[in-house]
Amino acid sequence: MRSAAVLLLKALNVAALLLLVLIFAMPFVWMLSTSLKTLPETMIFPPEWIPRNPVWSNYASAWQTGPFLHYITNSAVISVSILLLQMLTIIPAAYAFARYRFVGSGFLFSLVMVTLMIPTQLIFLPVYLELSAFKLLNTHLGLILPFASSAFGIFLLRQAFRQIPEELVEASRLDQAKEWKIIVRIMVPMVKPVLVTFALFSFIAHWNDYFWPLVMTTNETARTLPIGIAKIREVEGGGTWNILMAGNVILVAPILAAFFLAQKHIIKAFVYNGVK
Repeated sequence: MRSAAVLLLKALNVAALLLLVLIFAMPFVWMLSTSLKTLPETMIFPPEWIPRNPVWSNYASAWQTGPFLHYITNSAVISVSILLLQMLTIIPAAYAFARYRFVGSGFLFSLVMVTLMIPTQLIFLPVYLELSAFKLLNTHLGLILPFASSAFGIFLLRQAFRQIPEELVEASRLDQAKEWKIIVRIMVPMVKPVLVTFALFSFIAHWNDYFWPLVMTTNETARTLPIGIAKIREVEGGGTWNILMAGNVILVAPILAAFFLAQKHIIKAFVYNGVK
């Protein structure tokens, strides 16, 4: 009786997992399927999930609607630059909040946390005016500098650093190791899964960002891939769902590749319990 109950429970767990996979995978499958259909096929109801004759030229049509290579280059430069700057700022900040007690440390950390509750749409106007004053509109720098740090990253790393035993840090200090060496050689390697997870979240957020590049750019100089995808409807017309989905596949492909490369670290980050 007990073995039957255990088997039933396992079957229910598997069924629940398959249902979750199906729920999350269906939009991507539909997007890929639609990107390979002809326009009439996209209008069929109920939809056909497998295209009768895959139309690979939809990707070429999407690519030709604008300077896609330029958009991709801009997205890559901006996303990677933001990530590098964030790593340079959040790691020492998180270490300071995790390992030092100084006057106002609690207040400053609370101030950092408060910024998480302020939506971007609320502060974009003063930031826009400031960037305009420094003539940074329509530049890569104007899209990078506002995100040079991350309150979420500081919080995430602070929690990870606090789980590392103080004895390791004290032993390093007794060996006369400088603080930057402690951070680089001890702290960072031990929270690598958390860092990789944050890096993936940051990359996805800024690779997919549509609002900020739209507000801060008025020409093609620094515009990114999401804006290029949105322009497909302007060039091809409102009914070209197959071309639009082909553009979205191009947009999502680097994100999926990054996720599959980092998935082991993401799993480790969620089960991370520090050093025992």
